Amino acid sequence: MSLSQQLRARIRHLWVLKMLTTAGAIAIFFWAYFWVMRNHVGEVAVMPVTALDRVIGFHPGSFPLYASLWVYISLCTAFARNLRELAAFGAASLGMSVAGLALFMLFPTRVPVTAIDWSLYPSLQFLKTVDVSGNACPSLHAAFCVFSGVVLWRELRSLAAPAWLHWVNALWCLGILLSTVATRQHVALDAIAGIALGLATAMAYLRALRPAPVPA
Repeated sequence: MSLSQQLRARIRHLWVLKMLTTAGAIAIFFWAYFWVMRNHVGEVAVMPVTALDRVIGFHPGSFPLYASLWVYISLCTAFARNLRELAAFGAASLGMSVAGLALFMLFPTRVPVTAIDWSLYPSLQFLKTVDVSGNACPSLHAAFCVFSGVVLWRELRSLAAPAWLHWVNALWCLGILLSTVATRQHVALDAIAGIALGLATAMAYLRALRPAPVPA
């Protein structure tokens, strides 16, 4: 079976369940995120700007990459082979969200105010209005990006996908990570903390799906 045939078969398998659970999980996550933003404990600390923030710079054109995370995440469920993989992805995503939101609740942070005139960038202005740039560290945008990148790497390996698709996955993941800082939604330290959370979640996910040892 060719790669395209395998992909079509996977996407069609349990497609209604995949669509409903992905959309529902994203909706619940945003509800929980905005609730925590309004009900955090303690004073909000301002995250420091580092040299890495200045190296990456501000690039408003990176917003489409930033927004593409939700497509990136959806590919993980679309390519899942069975209920076991879906359940592992859902459980890992839930655990990562709870951990991140708990940190937001107990240790709220925000990005520093900048001199950027957001009215010049309507997409980013809307994002700033909705998100108000609160509760920034760790960046769950970065965490979900890294976690999804590892999940897609595993799925592509199981499909015996060519090397160029692995490069597309890696570059897409890197682009989303850079966009979290380049849109000034997060500072570099937020992204680094999110990367660490995403990697820890990915390792737990991979261990959960590790084949059981065959008895001697």
